[in-house]
Amino acid sequence: MKKFKKVLALSLALAMGLSLAACGNGGSTTAPTSDDSSTGDDTQGDTTEPAADEGDVLNIYCWNDEYASRMTSFMPGYTADDAANPTNGGVMDDGTRVNFFVTPTDDNAYQNKLDATLPGNADAAADDKVDIFLIEADYALKYVNSDLCMDVTELGITEDDMSEMYQYTKDIVTDSNGAIKALSWQATPGLFAYRRSIAKEVLGTEEPEEVQEYVKDWDTFGETAKKMKDAGYFMLSGYDDAYRTFSNTVSEGWVSSDGTVQVDPALKEWVDQTKEFTDNGYNNKTSLWSDGWNADQGPSGKVFGFFYSTWGINFTLLGNSLETPVDEGGKEEVGNGIYGDYAVCEGPAAYYWGGSWICAATGTDNPTLVHDILYSMTCDGDIAKAITEETQDYTNNQAAMEELANSDYSSDFLGGQNHIKLFVAAAPKIDMSNAGPYDQGCNEEFQGAMKDYFDGNVDYDTALQNFYKAITAKYPDVKAPEAE
Repeated sequence: MKKFKKVLALSLALAMGLSLAACGNGGSTTAPTSDDSSTGDDTQGDTTEPAADEGDVLNIYCWNDEYASRMTSFMPGYTADDAANPTNGGVMDDGTRVNFFVTPTDDNAYQNKLDATLPGNADAAADDKVDIFLIEADYALKYVNSDLCMDVTELGITEDDMSEMYQYTKDIVTDSNGAIKALSWQATPGLFAYRRSIAKEVLGTEEPEEVQEYVKDWDTFGETAKKMKDAGYFMLSGYDDAYRTFSNTVSEGWVSSDGTVQVDPALKEWVDQTKEFTDNGYNNKTSLWSDGWNADQGPSGKVFGFFYSTWGINFTLLGNSLETPVDEGGKEEVGNGIYGDYAVCEGPAAYYWGGSWICAATGTDNPTLVHDILYSMTCDGDIAKAITEETQDYTNNQAAMEELANSDYSSDFLGGQNHIKLFVAAAPKIDMSNAGPYDQGCNEEFQGAMKDYFDGNVDYDTALQNFYKAITAKYPDVKAPEAE
């Protein structure tokens, strides 16, 4: 039997009465209001009223366990079935069952799952409806500019609720009609993470402000790479490590207004640098997410540093750096020779990498609970601060982050450094104005095609043509540039 719930505001009650199939079009509807001057009734101004019955099941689509772990640890009223395996789901205090459906992003599988499921969501059986789905920056606009997700204001999220969020996190999920269609709990400025012990051995210092002088621009970065090679270390692990410092600072998008794929000059700079680093032995010839790349971040690794944004430090680097598991309290076990050996500095260029946004799926039968989740996980400053304090993630609340930046907060994993200070300085520099719906596929295919060039199997022009062939096969609606 479905539960009877209360709506927080009259606008939300009205939104629930609309045809949900049309909720994602960015349109707005004005709710009727009472005339305060017409009566002296003390109940005036009380905009809460009962809503229609809502679902017993809340279904969330995602690609890994990051968001599920945030729900498990920080969502008020939610209890996971198994905190160690957050995607197993759980239950809200009111009895609503929460399920996570995980589809990896490999070979576009996650987007393919969304594309197959979301168009029929309004007509799906109650317990099968998608209520929430997660998206990434690389393809956010594809879903934002569709009818597949709702304008968050239709759920009752207000401009004031979103006032402390970094502007770029709202811009990237604003549709062509000006409606914000998703919200994020995190902001993702990038830094350069390096091994303190290697820095001290080769550069004579491990302090972030001093190490920054050795990586302050790309020419200096290359000079330091030679120092590392001469000392028996690699500057970077693989071909892709510096990619986001170039791809996320481009001057134009991947696809022009007429549908032609274009390679920004910044991407050619990445190709030239990576070819140089590969030929000179400055990298270890690994690829992102490979076993070798993961191993290079651990105690036996010989790599000086990695480019990482906020999630990378707490979600990836820390995990890859430990040879022992975390204890039941979530505290990392120390004593493997790597914990505390990393630090971060600004690096040679400001950039961002990634980020996850929460969308309310058009057709959800749980708009009240979806509102509560969006508000708690992305708008509540106390929760944002707690997420950063407990996980080292950088959250999407400027006031909370500035408070931590100016406090005695520190990361034991980073040798006692308050890395939030660096993120606070870097976050306002993020510019996602050139992001587009084809970014994930273009980035993946470009990196893949160039590896044959880096390894000397083909020349650059051949690698480029291979990229054009791959990307036009993946996205038939785009075209390669005409041969000169």
